[in-house]
Amino acid sequence: MSDGRLSVFKTYKLYVGGKFPRSESGRVYEVTDSKGKWLANAPLSSRKDARDAVVAARKAFGGWSGATAYNRGQILYRIAEMLEGRRDQFVREVADAEGLSKSKAAAVVDAAIDRWVWYAGWTDKIGQIVGGANPVAGPFFNLSTPEPTGVVTVLAPQESAFLGLVSVLAPVIATGNTAIVIASEKSPLPALSLGEVLATSDLPGGVVNVLSGRTAEIAAPLASHQDVNAIDLTGADDVLAKELEIAAADNLKRVLRPQAVDFSADPGTHRLTAFLETKTVWHPTGSLGASGSAY
Repeated sequence: MSDGRLSVFKTYKLYVGGKFPRSESGRVYEVTDSKGKWLANAPLSSRKDARDAVVAARKAFGGWSGATAYNRGQILYRIAEMLEGRRDQFVREVADAEGLSKSKAAAVVDAAIDRWVWYAGWTDKIGQIVGGANPVAGPFFNLSTPEPTGVVTVLAPQESAFLGLVSVLAPVIATGNTAIVIASEKSPLPALSLGEVLATSDLPGGVVNVLSGRTAEIAAPLASHQDVNAIDLTGADDVLAKELEIAAADNLKRVLRPQAVDFSADPGTHRLTAFLETKTVWHPTGSLGASGSAY
């Protein structure tokens, strides 16, 4: 075997609608590690890429939100299985992205895999926590049930390129929403690699769409997009968050404001309920006659 073999460098691409397109603009930008060493060229997404991602997410919403909670849980668990199989790759990418030692990066990746399992277990339980029968003064049944908000834009955390990403993405899709993820601008490679895992884990195309590039440039058209129902501003700084929140008000989007989060802590159920709507149904019980029959 020749010692002069050339390495096969990986070409990172977007993940939109279950496929792996390059940015329609043809632009890329250099991604470096914590020491400034070149790692790869990542796609520099455009406004057109953002609009394409919305179309894909909306198309997938009906099937994903209509799937049983049990089925969604199975698919999220399958994602965890696939991540476990590619653990070494993600350890390497997280170490480069976040400047961690191999052992610390491994702990981060293990925590992210465990978090997928955590949210997989919640898919068929969250309805029992936030829904239920309501007491009313009258001959009625009154039942409240949670339903997904719709298409959600997620600005992934800038510093926690993998565990943070999983922590903000998994609860969005666990509850039946579809997502457009804007990866960490500085460290997008773990997010782009996650797209490859999602594509091979039974997740329908379009449920998750991953864009990389300049966060402010991609987020602006998504915040004002009339077919986006909600936005998570976790990865925005204070100035950008305010601009996006103003833009989001145009069609009354749900907005999850940025806040300091320890992604290694117990996630709780806050992000599961952040993008759920409550549907309440009234139904008459009927009146009992002398014979005891209702009708």
